[in-house]
Amino acid sequence: MERKELIRTIYLYLFSFIGLVLIITGVVRLVDLGLKVYVFTKADEVVIYPYSPSLDLIKENSDKDIESIIQEQEKYRQQQIQFEKEDKIRQRHRAVANSLAFIIVGLPLFIYHWLMIQREKRG
Repeated sequence: MERKELIRTIYLYLFSFIGLVLIITGVVRLVDLGLKVYVFTKADEVVIYPYSPSLDLIKENSDKDIESIIQEQEKYRQQQIQFEKEDKIRQRHRAVANSLAFIIVGLPLFIYHWLMIQREKRG
């Protein structure tokens, strides 16, 4: 009977620990995201490296003038910046959803097993 109680105790503490780890992980990720959004705003900034007209592209399109090629590249650059900003928002939404999922799963797991441990200690 003593071995059964030991296994049960290990089980309860292990799952309490797992629940606690999930909660802490979720909270840490939410704090990280909050700090990036509100305090360290440069940490999450979109960076697009400058793009200059390629000589090969200009030679291939000799019928177009250089100005129109530069305009096309600027249009592409603006589209790229817009895509990067939208992608950053999607990444933040995924991070919040994942963090909340960790907390939602970890909280009941921890509370249930911890209360079982406390009940066994009292009785």
